[in-house]
Amino acid sequence: MRIVIAGGHGQIALRLERLLAARGDEAVGLIRRAEQGDDLREAGAEPVVCDLESATVDEVAEHLRGADAAVFAAGAGPGSGAARKETVDRAAATLFADAAVHAGVRRYIVVSSMGADPLHEGDEVFDVYQRAKGEADEYVRRVDALDWTILRPGMLTNDAGTGLVRLEARTGRGPIPRDDVAAVLMELVDTPATAGLTLELVTGSAPVSVAVKSVAGN
Repeated sequence: MRIVIAGGHGQIALRLERLLAARGDEAVGLIRRAEQGDDLREAGAEPVVCDLESATVDEVAEHLRGADAAVFAAGAGPGSGAARKETVDRAAATLFADAAVHAGVRRYIVVSSMGADPLHEGDEVFDVYQRAKGEADEYVRRVDALDWTILRPGMLTNDAGTGLVRLEARTGRGPIPRDDVAAVLMELVDTPATAGLTLELVTGSAPVSVAVKSVAGN
């Protein structure tokens, strides 16, 4: 399969690209800067320079054409201010969704945030982030031309993945290694019966494939 990943240089995206490449899939990562390309090539992915904060829908759609799935894993990052939560976490997410529709790519997976809510109150940067992610999720849910799945991981860690997770509509808060988030994303790509679901993810006791199959079709 050909999978195009927005935010291709992110920590979760690089892990996902390694997993996809290892099994022979074609992973394409959209990146903001050409110098990030070597890290993607090392992961086995094809880097494509495309800044989602300035690109048009048509430009992004060209990179998505022929893909079997699109994964939105971009984020402004913890060091960014409120303005970039709007331009990346909200606007870029909706742009990428529109581009997928234009390119005819139905399978669309979003890496969101636990607690994302378009009605989240507050003016601190994290409040703006949660609101922006919530608004983006709501936008994607309304796009009938997408078979979307929204994944909301708990507190991300760099611990080695265990391959054991809890994946449900509501899990409650908890940690989750980025390794395991990437593994769940790959399984979701393979499981279109999870379309239409918003799922929370934390460390648990179920193997990744079992966890995904147990929610598929619900």
